[in-house]
Amino acid sequence: MTKKANTIIIFDIDGVIRDVSGSYRRAISDTVEHFTAQAYRPTPTDIDNLKSEGIWNNDWEASQELIYRHFVSQGKTRTELQFNYQDIVTYFQTRYRGTDSENWNGYICNEPLLAQPSYFQELTQSGIAWGFFSGATRGSANYVLEKRLGLQSPILIAMEDAPGKPDPTGLFATINLLENGSDKKQTVVYVGDTVADMHTVEKAKALDDSRTWLGVGVLPPHVQETAARRIAYTETLMNAGAKIVFNNVQELTIKTIPKSES
Repeated sequence: MTKKANTIIIFDIDGVIRDVSGSYRRAISDTVEHFTAQAYRPTPTDIDNLKSEGIWNNDWEASQELIYRHFVSQGKTRTELQFNYQDIVTYFQTRYRGTDSENWNGYICNEPLLAQPSYFQELTQSGIAWGFFSGATRGSANYVLEKRLGLQSPILIAMEDAPGKPDPTGLFATINLLENGSDKKQTVVYVGDTVADMHTVEKAKALDDSRTWLGVGVLPPHVQETAARRIAYTETLMNAGAKIVFNNVQELTIKTIPKSES
């Protein structure tokens, strides 16, 4: 118990705490389709392939990149393409958050939850400190954490608070908030569903070798539809640094935290 009480678990949100295949990812496809004049709608596999490059954690930037790549494949050059990034962001948000800025009515309203409040209560009872580091906006993250899950002012570093992953600045900031001047926790577990998440852990490890860093992968629901995709995605996360990969975040418990190499 003492060893586990010396552990911090930090969670990504999208694909880990909520299923975003019908929300964020659908908004990516809608946005790309809109800005390519219906010529190209990326498939879930297209989006996974882009994100496997490890640098497209921001879905607005991912949308823009897929738009550019489509036109480049048609013989255009990036320099002759004049897309306004803010226009891409604005359109994306009308799909994801919806058309009402006060009472959201977009895809975000129907995201299936992948964890229950009782899971976090069990972590607390086990003496494990926990929080969230996500590339989602603070509004979107708090929508799921507080409004949907009912968590009370959870520790959160969101898009507005730190550079995007795989930069580990936000991971360190989350740790600082969780420790809050108290004794240093020896083991840090970061739970994510993308290559960028695992690379974030690897970069943190390179900057601070005084802790044990563990990357834990979670398979987002959309890659679990076939065995082949599940196996391929698991291998991708393991190759990026994951110590273990679960089908659901709630499989990570006090008993299943991976042992570090000694």
